[in-house]
Amino acid sequence: MTKKERKSLIKIIIAMILLIMVSILPVNDIVKLGLYIITYLIVGYDVVWKAIKNLFTGQVFDEHFLMSLATIGAFATGEYLEAVLVMLLYQIGELFQSYAVGKSRRQITELMDIRPDYANIEQDGKLVKVAPEEVSLGDEIVVKPGEKIPLDGIVKDGESMLDTSALTGESVPRKAKINDTVLSGCINKTGILKIEVTKEFSESTASKILDLVENASTKKAKTENFITKFARYYTPIVVVLALCLAFLPPIFIRDLTVLDCVKRSMTFLVISCPCALVISVPLGFFGGIGGASRQGILIKGSNYLEALSNTKTIIFDKTGTLTEGKFQVVKTESKDKDKLLEIAVLAESFSSHPIALAIREKAKKQLDQKRIKNVKEVAGKGITAKIDGKEVYVGNIKLLTDHKIECPEVSDIGTIIYVALEKEFLGYIVIADKVKENAKETLEELKHKNHITTTVMLTGDKKEIASSIAKEVGVDKVYSELLPQDKVDKLEMILKDQVGENKVAFVGDGINDAPVLTRADVGIAMGALGSDAAIEASDVVIMDDDISKINDAINLSQRTIRIVKQNIYFAIGIKVFFLILGALGVANMMEAVFADVGVSVIAILNSMRALNVKK
Repeated sequence: MTKKERKSLIKIIIAMILLIMVSILPVNDIVKLGLYIITYLIVGYDVVWKAIKNLFTGQVFDEHFLMSLATIGAFATGEYLEAVLVMLLYQIGELFQSYAVGKSRRQITELMDIRPDYANIEQDGKLVKVAPEEVSLGDEIVVKPGEKIPLDGIVKDGESMLDTSALTGESVPRKAKINDTVLSGCINKTGILKIEVTKEFSESTASKILDLVENASTKKAKTENFITKFARYYTPIVVVLALCLAFLPPIFIRDLTVLDCVKRSMTFLVISCPCALVISVPLGFFGGIGGASRQGILIKGSNYLEALSNTKTIIFDKTGTLTEGKFQVVKTESKDKDKLLEIAVLAESFSSHPIALAIREKAKKQLDQKRIKNVKEVAGKGITAKIDGKEVYVGNIKLLTDHKIECPEVSDIGTIIYVALEKEFLGYIVIADKVKENAKETLEELKHKNHITTTVMLTGDKKEIASSIAKEVGVDKVYSELLPQDKVDKLEMILKDQVGENKVAFVGDGINDAPVLTRADVGIAMGALGSDAAIEASDVVIMDDDISKINDAINLSQRTIRIVKQNIYFAIGIKVFFLILGALGVANMMEAVFADVGVSVIAILNSMRALNVKK
């Protein structure tokens, strides 16, 4: 409980004691009135003072004004106990609301507790703690077991397991070894790591994520904006209605006195307070964003949460989204596969090209590079060299054709690497990007459970490869051999075909697809940890490479919107019902308090469900 909440609780307890004293002590009416006034000022002073201050700032018609007007009016009509009880119960409701909102914020803060307190730098053989902001690029920091990694960097020494749950939502630790990139916000679990800093604190992953969470509330959904506008017009309207209720009925109905009607109008004002809507709706969206962060999904604002719930078309990038984004050998074809792979590995041993890395990874062993000489790279075709004094050719079919080596044309899907030794064709290697294991399952769930009507793939890859991947995962439409600008054109075409509130989401890696991520109704960056382009361009960041979390994000957005709508319908329905009762003189002040404070508490409890998301 915060200091402010404790102070409020003390006021409530004192007021309750004074009310009990008024009820049991045999005092005259003047003393009783004095005790009521003292009790009222204890619990209502801050509300009345805010209402007075707002009169001079132009924010007249808010809940403070309504509560002050209603309770002072109750005092004027001799309803002292009701006036004090209304303010007391209002304060109890406010305390509960403050606690509920605070609890939600604390839960999110705990979930996103990735802000580092310090960084260890070695000076004169000793570790010195400094503020992360003081560390410069290229500095080496030391992270001991149990400490947070304060800045992004590359491991230069040591090996350890890292707890990445605060960033990705994943409970399984990841291994970090020399030359691995590590991100701020992760917790070092086992060994000591020496890390070379690659990003200043303001640009580090932890800092960017915290900034996203802190600023998420500034981007409001249509529903939130509607509630804000609704309250702005609704409050002055009910004040005018209350005035009419106080003075017009006695003119037309003989049996009604002005005093009776003023009492009704005071009850009407208490009922009309829009607290339930003004507090519970933003809290619902806040809870949804917080719940998403538990899953390793960052949503930049409630407007994107709402748009995600209305998504009917999802467009996917191919590489790194539907596929793993990493070349690997998927097939070797030769009479002597070991010899084929040995020659290919030696020929590619000096190259840093992704294809060369895939071939070397397949071999899983180091070969003596002294065996290879006269290495020549033929642009766009491959490599020629001498291995153990013999001529070798490793590349595409054009390389072998140029050297008049006969070989079959292979039609496998992927990049084909032909290998020849001394003008004799040995065989070929097929290298391809592997489809993610859960890609097909994810797309099926999107269609059958989340009612996504159309899935599309946009890629710069060849038509045959794109069509093969699309068929394997179950994408409805595929557009291949696209430049970045072509992808934007295709997206514009798809956006024009949408009907009503239907939205289009684009899922990409966020580096090459920044223009499309920005233009889509909802841009979703996949596996974007540490990617500046992804964090800047996207609206939703899935913080690991798990494509299935797209379903989690949509499920969560739809659940949040359901909770928000439940609150709106419930609050407005109860308000209208009790406003009618109040206008007819059926509802008293206690029922009015339930219609205000009670409804607010129920709506807040419902909103907090949005935060409770199972990992």
